[in-house]
Amino acid sequence: MLSWQRTAFHFQPEDNWMNDPNGPLYYKGWYHFFYQYNPNAAVWGYIVWGHAVSKDLIHWLHLPLAMVADEWYDKNGVWTGSATILPDGKIVMLYTGSTNESVQVQNLAYPADHNDPLLLRWVKYSGNPVLVPPPGIGAKDFRDPTTAWKTSEGKWRIIIGSKINKTGIALVYDTEDFINYTLSSGILHAVPKTGMWECVDFYPVSKTGQNGLDTSFNGPQVKHVVKTSLDDDRHDYYAIGTYDDKAAKWYPDNPEIDVGIGIRVDYGIFYASKTFYDQSKGRRVLWGWIGESDSEVADVKKGWASLQGIPRTVVLDTKTGSNLLQWPVEEVESLRLKSNDFNNMEVKAGSVVPLELDGATQLDIVAEFELDKKAIERAAESNVEFSCSNNGGASHRGALGPFGLLVLADDNLSEYTPVYFFVAKGNNGSLKTFFCTDQSRSSVANDVRKEIYGSYVPVLKGEKLSVRILVSRDRLLPLTAS
Repeated sequence: MLSWQRTAFHFQPEDNWMNDPNGPLYYKGWYHFFYQYNPNAAVWGYIVWGHAVSKDLIHWLHLPLAMVADEWYDKNGVWTGSATILPDGKIVMLYTGSTNESVQVQNLAYPADHNDPLLLRWVKYSGNPVLVPPPGIGAKDFRDPTTAWKTSEGKWRIIIGSKINKTGIALVYDTEDFINYTLSSGILHAVPKTGMWECVDFYPVSKTGQNGLDTSFNGPQVKHVVKTSLDDDRHDYYAIGTYDDKAAKWYPDNPEIDVGIGIRVDYGIFYASKTFYDQSKGRRVLWGWIGESDSEVADVKKGWASLQGIPRTVVLDTKTGSNLLQWPVEEVESLRLKSNDFNNMEVKAGSVVPLELDGATQLDIVAEFELDKKAIERAAESNVEFSCSNNGGASHRGALGPFGLLVLADDNLSEYTPVYFFVAKGNNGSLKTFFCTDQSRSSVANDVRKEIYGSYVPVLKGEKLSVRILVSRDRLLPLTAS
């Protein structure tokens, strides 16, 4: 009955609850995607691993469950994990299990048949668990092993999220066989007052190119990213820094924007993100879980809950050196059937300009904005700090914003979602650009969350402001300006 509310090209299981992306990989011509799944209801509980495959990261074939909660060491849930492809092409999967006593342990699984490109059957190692919480770590504070990478000594290394009191940490383990592990004398990294680190991720990015790198790649032209999902505030954060292989340590380039206190992976609804190296195209691909804005009652009525964000390629922003650049995978463009171009449009302050789209309901929007130079000169300087969430959203008017797009708008503009820029001019004349999404008018329903998201975005001198928006179900697309 409510199937019209489902997205058109984001990944969703056919029904019920989904959360974290797990163990994504490319194997024998297929992209594999595993995910936290409740096969019984559209609410969290009885978590097992769902499984789907694709040739293009866009069109998916749903397969039988990969792993279910059928052993004492994962009786209370087959939780988040990661895949590692070995040099001989074989796969090992490490995942967190919640035991029959709700202790978080790490377990090993592998395909029953490595010749099967669909990886339909998985075998859990008979000696599980392979890791239990070390001394000083809480029984419920030890989860989400990463993809392994090779050390300079030829061993495999993983990190696992945890905390000590209120300090978030990444524990380091080395192994030669994925069965026996040595705990590093220290930790990869720790940040006070960030709480429990979940779904940690660690990977290299090139300082000179736009190609992705295998997780084991290291060298002078490489930076390393540490990313974590903070259980306390349910947001994903990352920082860029330097990895010391010998010491098993990572150091942020700028401690003021360290992991958990600086840059977020995404400023909307986005959590438990996970990357993998796509060796078929030489790129790093990012997945992330989007919890929808509906209430639990609405989820049960619909019969499903949550979706995954469109997979994105990830590279270092070599211009700033402190940010990652994310962009939808190129395969999304294969969905384009018809184009409408609107060129050299001048949008006056306070106006709303409808764009005729011939009834299109699925859109890939690319828009570019350029501020009027005279308007910039006339704009008053201010020392008031702008914030997307604290300044009234798109209804807040300034000399240089908001301007952008209204999406998911009805004919009467009783429902619409502004996606917009706001440029603030500081008392020294400098410009600071913010990119925001305002859900406060996205629905007339009362049982949905309506929040305002966004952040500051670095814009270098001479750069235009561009935005790309993927819309799964749209009705009207106007353009708005302050």
